[in-house]
Amino acid sequence: MILSVSAVLLFGVASVFAIRAKSTSFGAALVVFLFGFYAAATGAAGPIDQVMTSLAQSIAQLRN
Repeated sequence: MILSVSAVLLFGVASVFAIRAKSTSFGAALVVFLFGFYAAATGAAGPIDQVMTSLAQSIAQLRN
């Protein structure tokens, strides 16, 4: 039986553990960077960008 795990899932889980452990080592930074790199190459990049744009616009509206 072969089990295939997406790099995005693998680095995402590792990023969560690094953030929860409040790790600031080079390895933790590399894991978070690779998660972002692989996530940007997936179909999730568009919806994430839309959510962040909406959030930024909402914050801008609150300041006005």
